[in-house]
Amino acid sequence: MKIIQSPQKISAISKKLKLKKKTIGLVPTMGALHKGHLSLISEAVRENDFVVVSIFVNPAQFGPREDFKRYPRMVNKDIMLCRSRGVDFIFMPKPDHMYPKMFTTYVTVEGLSNVLCGKSRPGHFRGVTTVVTKLFNCIPADIAYFGQKDIQQAIIIKRMAKDLNMPVAIKIIPTIRESDGLALSSRNIYLNVKERKDALVLFKSLKLAKGLIKSGVREADKIIHAMRRIIRGKNVRIDYVAIVDSDNLIPIKKITKGCIIVLAVWIGKTRLIDNVIVR
Repeated sequence: MKIIQSPQKISAISKKLKLKKKTIGLVPTMGALHKGHLSLISEAVRENDFVVVSIFVNPAQFGPREDFKRYPRMVNKDIMLCRSRGVDFIFMPKPDHMYPKMFTTYVTVEGLSNVLCGKSRPGHFRGVTTVVTKLFNCIPADIAYFGQKDIQQAIIIKRMAKDLNMPVAIKIIPTIRESDGLALSSRNIYLNVKERKDALVLFKSLKLAKGLIKSGVREADKIIHAMRRIIRGKNVRIDYVAIVDSDNLIPIKKITKGCIIVLAVWIGKTRLIDNVIVR
């Protein structure tokens, strides 16, 4: 396994692999790898000749009052995990590699980027789509892997790749959870013991929603009301609870196959997200 910082170098290596008709899988991350990331890596290793994992805490997707400086950075552990999972290259650029002086070009997916998490975090998805575009330009991957936990991000990137004719397939891998249901997230490390317990309300509310749908409830507002009632009783603050169309993220009134139940909740000072897709 090789660790590469230079965008020019990873680009040159990738192009040589493509000339040899080798397939490349790309797993974009901000590091602090957990089992969710490892599920993406395992899928990439299984499906491709070579796998690149990018590790870059992207400053462009953090707001001025967000947790960029304290976002967990565990480089040595990340390297060890990537090596143990058969990763071929880690792309670990420095901020000035990705955003040199006088950088002024950004990529925005209109509409999808301004709702749900985009409404709460203005500019966040512009930072995500810009850095992912740069990664796709540096690394001509055949498939890029993203987690369902960040479903809005995955949908936005999928739309961006389609709209801009990017020759990469976007694959969304199911959320990995702890045994008690909490979705794995690098930010879970922020939670104290009580907050960790309180955080289970996200999964419990989604489980309730699935149960209501299974029992025949089809009115989205009834399901959302029931979810909010459960969450409101805990030491948490709701950012949003919504049921949306999977293509355009517009709220729906009646449950349909493939719609997504999404929520974002503040547990103390930590903002967590989760979702389920109605199958």
